[in-house]
Formats: sequence, C-alpha cells, structure tokens
Amino acid sequence: MLPGLLADAGLTNTPARRPIRVWARSGVERLAFPDGASVVFKYAEAPFDREDHALKTAAAAGLPVPAVHAAHRSGHLLGMLMEDLGEPLREADDLDGATAAVQIHRITAAPGLPHLGEAELAALPREITRRLARYGASNEAQAAATDLCRAADTRTKDAELPPFGLVHSEFHPTSLHVGVTGLRVLDVARAFTGPGLLDLASWHGTTTTPDTDRTRGFLTTYVEAGGPAETLADRGGLDATAWALGWHRVWVAEWFTQQMDLGWAEGADHSWMSVITRHVLEAAQLLDV
Repeated sequence: MLPGLLADAGLTNTPARRPIRVWARSGVERLAFPDGASVVFKYAEAPFDREDHALKTAAAAGLPVPAVHAAHRSGHLLGMLMEDLGEPLREADDLDGATAAVQIHRITAAPGLPHLGEAELAALPREITRRLARYGASNEAQAAATDLCRAADTRTKDAELPPFGLVHSEFHPTSLHVGVTGLRVLDVARAFTGPGLLDLASWHGTTTTPDTDRTRGFLTTYVEAGGPAETLADRGGLDATAWALGWHRVWVAEWFTQQMDLGWAEGADHSWMSVITRHVLEAAQLLDV
C-alpha cells in the first residue's frame, strides 16, 4: 500500500520509517525523507478505515485537523499519508479540550458518518444485553443491562438538545496536538453525529471511578469557551453531568461487547468482561435505573 500512497502524494524518494505508536489494529509511523521532509503514515483495519472521510469532512467544515496528502483503501484496510505536525509543545489541558470540543460540535452536517440520536442511543442497552447473555456475563451485569433497557426510552429524552453534531468519540488530551501551528484535532476514526456530551464525559477517561464534580466543572468550562447554554440543561430526567457520564459508559460498554463479537477479545475474555461489567454497573448507577 505504501508505494502507491507515496506515488499519489508525489513523493519519489525512499523514506526511513520510524514507528510513533502501533496497536493491534492500527499504527502510526513517521516517514523521514533524505531532504529533511517528513509525513505521517497511518494505517488501520475496519471499523477504523473511514478516518480519511472523517478528516476531509472536518477540514471542509473548518476544523483544524492534519491535512490528508493521500489515502487508499484495500479491502478492510485504510492507509493514509498525513501532514506531520511534529512533536507537541505540551499536553492539552482542560481549556484546550473545551475549546476544541466547541469547534467539533459546531459541525452539524457530517454526511456519510454514523448517526446516534435518541432512537439509536436507546438501542445500545439492548445490544449490550443480548451480547452479555451470549458470553455468559454475571447475573449482576445482566440485571443492570436489563434495567438500562427498561429505562432507555425515558433516559434518552432530549438527547438531541445542543450540543448535537460531530462527536469525536475518543476525546482525550492525547486526541489534541498543541504544536507550533496551534491546536489540531487528531484521531477521528470513529467520529459520528450525536450528543456532544459524550465527548465531554470522555475527556477525563473511564478507567477510574466517575468524578461528577470534575466532569461538571469541565461542562461549565465548555460553556464558558462558547459551547451552547443547553449543555448544562437536564435531560432524560437527570442533570447533564449524570446523563453524560452514564450514557458515555453505555456507549463504551457497547463498543467493548461489539469487539467481543468481532473476536478481538480472544484469550482475554475475563478481563474484557470485567471492564464491560464495571461500565454497565456504573451506567446503571449514574442513570438511576
């Protein structure tokens, strides 16, 4: 794939390949050329193989993202040559995150990307419940997932209040690059149109116990940075913080169960199920079901 990408980008010299970060399903490398120029080579398997489309959609809407020099898809594998932003000057902070999120969520037209409105959000607990039963999850996890199903139609009410638009979906400090050219948004492979609160709930991660005070503070910072006032409005009978954290954990749990369906958890079923169970139980508590 790489020779074709280099040709499409008009790059004729042979580069040195230096891994930046490589995962099981994707990788990022820096390609350094003899003349001192460099580009980033990113490759990924499905379902991460639509990032070129998401990047071009975002760029067309004015979002600061790396430029795509060339992209090629072969089967379920995407390869891209992208602008090399260089090493970041520092890690993104909460104000950077809030500022970037405001810009992301202002994009309301993202044709070709998945849509996650009230109906689609309410369907996530059903998918989780079905998969938990298939993989023999604990009774506690299955009961919590069932409770989420029963409450889904009520708790998804007003899911499409602003901010509702482009959602990064894996929005963390590492998703932003603060460099000499300013702030850029990275890693939009799983972007979709949906409730922006899911991004705000993900900023501080989900590997620790939900911190409602910290998340509430971030939502406030987001509004102060230009986000819509409705961000802080109640929805689904809950305050915005609990709603955001709860549905984000549902979204994460569904994604992990989806990966089990894809066979990605082979050899690690117990650890994956533990993560899924924790997210389901936290979601049930946060959404008060």
